[in-house]
Amino acid sequence: MMTSEGVILNIKNVGLTDEQFYQLCQINENWKLEQTAKGELIIMPPVGAISGNREADLNGFVWLWNRQTGLGKVFSSSTIFILPNGGKRSPDVAWIANERWEALTPEEREKFAPICPDFVIELRSRTDSLELLQEKMQEYLNSGLRLGWLIDPQNQQVEIYRQNQSVEVISLPTTLSGENVLPQFVLELPMF
Repeated sequence: MMTSEGVILNIKNVGLTDEQFYQLCQINENWKLEQTAKGELIIMPPVGAISGNREADLNGFVWLWNRQTGLGKVFSSSTIFILPNGGKRSPDVAWIANERWEALTPEEREKFAPICPDFVIELRSRTDSLELLQEKMQEYLNSGLRLGWLIDPQNQQVEIYRQNQSVEVISLPTTLSGENVLPQFVLELPMF
């Protein structure tokens, strides 16, 4: 099925193991692949320049905060995480606390780490389906995500995802807090 986010192929009957998915990604290194918890393979197109610039800025802000605090590890959109629910996902920005990262074996850290980030940012590009991104955010929550932001420039809003709480929707411009997940992290978002 073709969507505005990319091509989705249902691979439920194929039954790719984590290692097979890893090998598929290695063989097709120029493709950006994800697999949902439902077993759907997603092939995503590259983002445009505006979205790429925004994503780089967001990653830079989280990286700088982490550089100053040393509380964890920051990951780019090229990183795939194997979530406890079976999904293999790549957020635009991800952060994992040091103690959780250090609990992984060196081999687990080398490949697609079997862990859900503590914090993620998903940035909706012009061609992304909002519904599919909301499902992705819910998949992170179901896997143990502590805090997540879905930034939606098209609707000039941010959806904030927290454990055991309803999704909070805030209009842009706004200031976002890292709360107790990213202590003292503050992000000022202008209107896009």
